[in-house]
Amino acid sequence: MKRMRLYLSQFGYLSPKYRNPTSGNLLDQDTWEKAIMEFQSFAGLNVTGELDGETMQLMSLPRCGVKDKVGFGSDTRSKRYALQGSRWKVKDLTYRISKYPRRLERTAVDKEIAKAFGVWSEYTDLRFTPKKTGAVHIDIRFEENEHGDGDPFDGPGGTLAHAYFPVYGGDAHFDDAEQWTIDKPRGTNLFQVAAHEFGHSLGLSHSDVRSALMAPFYRGYDPVFRLDSDDIQGIQTLYGTKTRNPGGGAGATPTRTPRPKTPTEMDSELCTSPKIDAIFNTADGSTYAFKGDKYYKLTENAVAEGYPKKISDGWPGLPGNIDAAFTYKNGKTYFFQGTKYWRYQGRTIDGDYPKEISEGFTGVPDHLDAAMVWGGNGKIYFYKGSKFWRFDPLKRPPVKSTYPKPISNWEGVPNSVDAALQYTNGYTYFFKDDKYYRFNDRTFTVDQSDPPFPRPTAHWWYGCKNTPSTFNTLGNVRLQKSDEHPYDIGDLAQDAGIDEHQPFSRNSL
Repeated sequence: MKRMRLYLSQFGYLSPKYRNPTSGNLLDQDTWEKAIMEFQSFAGLNVTGELDGETMQLMSLPRCGVKDKVGFGSDTRSKRYALQGSRWKVKDLTYRISKYPRRLERTAVDKEIAKAFGVWSEYTDLRFTPKKTGAVHIDIRFEENEHGDGDPFDGPGGTLAHAYFPVYGGDAHFDDAEQWTIDKPRGTNLFQVAAHEFGHSLGLSHSDVRSALMAPFYRGYDPVFRLDSDDIQGIQTLYGTKTRNPGGGAGATPTRTPRPKTPTEMDSELCTSPKIDAIFNTADGSTYAFKGDKYYKLTENAVAEGYPKKISDGWPGLPGNIDAAFTYKNGKTYFFQGTKYWRYQGRTIDGDYPKEISEGFTGVPDHLDAAMVWGGNGKIYFYKGSKFWRFDPLKRPPVKSTYPKPISNWEGVPNSVDAALQYTNGYTYFFKDDKYYRFNDRTFTVDQSDPPFPRPTAHWWYGCKNTPSTFNTLGNVRLQKSDEHPYDIGDLAQDAGIDEHQPFSRNSL
């Protein structure tokens, strides 16, 4: 019973509060049976609500350590692929194996990992390039037991590996206690498990289609491997169908992000007046910008066709002139205006709203400039004027007495920003007037890049024609040295719970 409770909690069928039976949280029979039924339904078993032999046997199989019910995809759904809610903004991705398995030759591992990435590049325009040095999109490690991310491995069998979705960095960890093998029926096949984990690294959740690669259970060595149509539909929903030449697979040289494509012919107000009120991602991974009483859906490189639309039509009951917005890990979107806030589940208002900010977000000021959920630690950050507040709903009080703190701690970010967004490519973006700044969560500074930041929002985000792609040097905010702001890097590192002298990894938090 204890082991099964731990299993159902670990993989998303029970609340984490039931994970430890000694915690004092009593598990009632209805909750217990419902959790078993949800697992049985997901796994394609007879839904009985009882721990019968077939259910127990499936729970004993080696499997992926990622939850079956993850955030936005945790509702009841038909048999199909599942999307976690984030994806990479670019299609040329880099990776590194920073720690190899003990029992396999490195060259053989390199080949299998490249082959596993090739499973996904065969059906999309994704390209994966190995790098030996420098920053990469996906870091790969073979570890045992506790390995720094708070999700320890459990030895042979059980959890084989786990990976992080793009919004959390995309890294993949493999249990080095397993007997990893290559092209052999015995042991655990490295290629098949790696291909599954990289599906998570690209934004796919577990599928309830038993034949799919993204099903959570390891089903043994398959000498003739092919992606299931369910996997193909899922990855192409995130990244589109394949249009590049077949030669653009693993090992291809990545390119810089190209000049945005020509947008849909339209007279967009965002092109002549790029300043926005708020920007946020929804639970399904879409990005929206709010301005006045209108909203715009943003594609990878432009404004989507058919926009703008009325905010009151998209989110019934929501006014215009929104100050800030974000979608939390529970899939709900919060909007702020003046002294009040609204909560929506998708496009439906989620209760009796509006409510006072002081009521639902104690310690957070009214009349905000911006808000976001930061990937560095998963906490909610609010910005107003020259200050910011960190809100942790699990703590009492949710805002520490040490807040507010100066925005100058976010090195290179200006005061009085208009909007902020944690995007699916692992970067944080701040918007002010007609400019935007890309903040690197790994270095805790605005990126120094070519072209430099800040950049014109109209060109890079809205795909506007006849707009500049860069500002002159007078348009740039000078990056402050950390000794000018005694809290700078160390303060944010402390917020994230890491040592600022070590390389930053969102996955270790």
